[in-house]
Amino acid sequence: MKLLPEVVGESPVFAGMAVQQLELLAGCASNVHFADGRTIVREGEPADVFYLVRHGTVALETAVPGRGPVIIETVHEGDLVGWSWLFAPYRWHFDARAVGSVAAVSFDGACLRGKCAADHDFGYELMLRISAVMLERLQATRLQLIDVYGTAPR
Repeated sequence: MKLLPEVVGESPVFAGMAVQQLELLAGCASNVHFADGRTIVREGEPADVFYLVRHGTVALETAVPGRGPVIIETVHEGDLVGWSWLFAPYRWHFDARAVGSVAAVSFDGACLRGKCAADHDFGYELMLRISAVMLERLQATRLQLIDVYGTAPR
């Protein structure tokens, strides 16, 4: 059985981090499991964690008036769920639901914010990696909007 620093270090997001930084990260982590259909996070609730999906699929959803929940994106093994733990007021901006059984690593946001404040090199490295995920997701959303609404006028 692998230890959490090794599990975290094998993910695409955290691969290549220094061993001591992986240990700091894993010090705020625990393994979690979610059954099929279980809501993992709910829009508007406190965002005090984020997740690294180890196995399974997570649907990121938002409620659309008159339509109900709409899937914005699905994330899979190696992907992260959530960055709202980084920004006050620390509230989720979407729902996340397990599609099938999901195994993940849960990271405590307050713990990590404290470690980032105490070790700026660690904080900078973590923010670079989370920011890359955010940029990728924003680009994917932009492409989805183009698919839905057509090309933007120039």
